[in-house]
Amino acid sequence: MNIQELLHNLGERLATTASVKNVYGEPVSAGNRTVIPMASVRFGFGGGGGEAKGANERAGGGGGGGLVATPCGALEITPEGTRFLTFPNYRVLGCAVAAGFFIGALVARRGKSGKRAEAD
Repeated sequence: MNIQELLHNLGERLATTASVKNVYGEPVSAGNRTVIPMASVRFGFGGGGGEAKGANERAGGGGGGGLVATPCGALEITPEGTRFLTFPNYRVLGCAVAAGFFIGALVARRGKSGKRAEAD
């Protein structure tokens, strides 16, 4: 199988998995309320190949792909209306807090070294 066929087959496999069902889950009804779970779906693929005609007659190939689905919220439908309920992303929040502490430590450190230089 050459690299073009490999990438074509890989693309077809990933395209069949990218459907609306991957973004919207099955609706769940309770009383007069319907909740539809939602996810953020990303997929990608890549491949490579090579060929060297010489003393050793080398050839190559390869490919890979992936699909990531992360819950992001739910759509709530009631007689009063429809609203989107967001699921918090604690990873992003944690990174923002860590970055804030790091920047604060750098600013405090520079402030102390600046005061020492003025005292000298």
